[in-house]
This record gives sequence, structure tokens and C-alpha cells, in this order.
Amino acid sequence: MTIEPHRPLGRSGVMISTIGLGCMGMSDFYGSADDAKSVALIHHALDQGMNFFDTADMYGPHTNEVLVGKALAGRRDEAVIATKFGVMRAPDGGWLGINGKPDYVRACCDGSLSRLGVETIDLYYQHRIDPETPIEETVGAMADLVAAGKVRFLGLSEADPGQIRRAHAVHPISAVQTELSLWSREVEQEVLGTCAELGITFVAYSPLGRGFLTGQIRSAEDFAPDDFRRRNPRFQGENFTRNLALVDRVRSMAADKGVTSAQLALAWVLLRGDHVVAIPGTTQQRRFDENQAARQVVLSADDLAELDRILPPGAAVGTRY
Repeated sequence: MTIEPHRPLGRSGVMISTIGLGCMGMSDFYGSADDAKSVALIHHALDQGMNFFDTADMYGPHTNEVLVGKALAGRRDEAVIATKFGVMRAPDGGWLGINGKPDYVRACCDGSLSRLGVETIDLYYQHRIDPETPIEETVGAMADLVAAGKVRFLGLSEADPGQIRRAHAVHPISAVQTELSLWSREVEQEVLGTCAELGITFVAYSPLGRGFLTGQIRSAEDFAPDDFRRRNPRFQGENFTRNLALVDRVRSMAADKGVTSAQLALAWVLLRGDHVVAIPGTTQQRRFDENQAARQVVLSADDLAELDRILPPGAAVGTRY
């Protein structure tokens, strides 16, 4: 049985692509950008019926929202646009901290609306929880944006079960976005269950392990000089070597099934629950098409058990950040 092309966005009544498109890498963190190529890819995605696009104000910073807005201009009604606030960066990209204060929420929303060139943001996430601001205050300000017609639905990113429940008590949360892949399985224990219980969609970012689970990365030299993965613990020295050995076992299993490593990894993520969607990022049309075809991958109970043996929770070496 193949996986359906769309799943519900929480209890909103809106259907989103089961495999969406993470747009961050089109503008930041993974090396040089090619806006024309990225716009063409977004148009291709729309042409294929894919409707779920993920960005954030801190990607660039700001330039990714401009790119996504430009690409979707004239086709706004075909897209569900998700963006985020809360991570502050300087114009040169430097990190300035986390902010969930109500005034900041309102200002960020207005900025995102302007850069995206839209009247309403479909899904607005708090990108990271501000430890200095009660989540009730932040979500209260986000709820005001819904009441004002600036935002349709609310989301959280990297929130724990307690934070999710507190936020949901203030205003319905439609989506929780957190890293989930074969080598980042921490959310399986509690977050996925909390989301299922509350009727919240779980959005898996980096479902391909920042590209590592594709099996295409063989050396740290495969990265551009300004690619942040050169500084990521999982891609360093002995960690890289040990993680590569795990990925090679996934590659072998995928080859035996006649699929790619990426397709196998994505199918595994989507089978975590029917409330789970994934937003792999890419700038290449052939990779986009490959990712979309992951819905056709059939995994048996034996296959899932084998993946558990290869990459049980905690198997990846090195921290996520």
C-alpha cells in the first residue's frame, strides 16, 4: 500500500502535501544560492500538485521569504505557506538569540507578510521557544494575529510535550515541526504521541539527515566551504566515519529493494504515523521528483525491524547541532 499524497493539517480542514518542500537551503546554510533555479523548482513543485512550502524569517536572513514569495506570486491559491519567527539574526547572519515577546511576534508577522507579498500566512510557527517569555504570552500574541486575519493556523518548532500542551490550551496548534529521521529519533518517545492525541500534524524537518541519509555524501570535502555541515558534530572526523558506516547499511538495504536511500528514509518517516508529513529540502528538480516518489515505497514489518536494527534510537554519533 502506498502513502497518500496529502494529509490533514491538524484539525484545520486543510490538506497539505505529505511530502512538502523545505526551502531553507535555497538561500542559506548549504552553500551558494541560485534564485532562478529555485524559482523554477517551486514552479515545478506546483505543477506536480505539491502545495506545502516551508520557510522562515531567519533564513538568509529574510531573503528566503522574498524568494518564496516571488516564486508563488500569481499562484498563491495553489500553495500552503508556512513561515516562522523567533530566531533573531543580524543582517550579516550573526546569531542574536531567541525572542517570543508579543511585540516582537507582531512585528515579525508584518515583516514576513511584506516579504512574502501575501495578505495572510497559512501556518505561522514559533521557531524556537523563548525561555524568558511564557509560551502562553507568545501564543496569545499569535492568536491575536489569527483574529486579525494575518495568520490562519499556528505551529511550534522544537517544542516538548509540556510546551505543546500549554500552547494548545491557549489556541489550537495545527502543527509541530521538529527534526525526525532515521538518525534523529528523539521525538518518537513522547512528541509524536502528544501530537496524535491532540490532533496536531507533526512536520518532520531534515528527514534525510541534512542530506546524509541520501548516501550521496562520502566526505566532508563534498560540502561547499560555507556549508554549515562542515561544523556540524555529526559530520566531523570519527563521527563522520562511524555515521557513514550506518548509512552504507541503509544504502545496501535500499538497493536490495530497488529504491534509493532517500526514498527508503522518507518512507520510514511517513510511516511513523498518519499525522506525520515531511519537508525534505532540495534545489534540484530530479531530487524533488525522487523524494516525491518515496510515497510509492512499500515497507514490510520485517523491513521496519531491519531499519530498527541498523539505526536504533541514539545510533547516530554526535549531537544534532
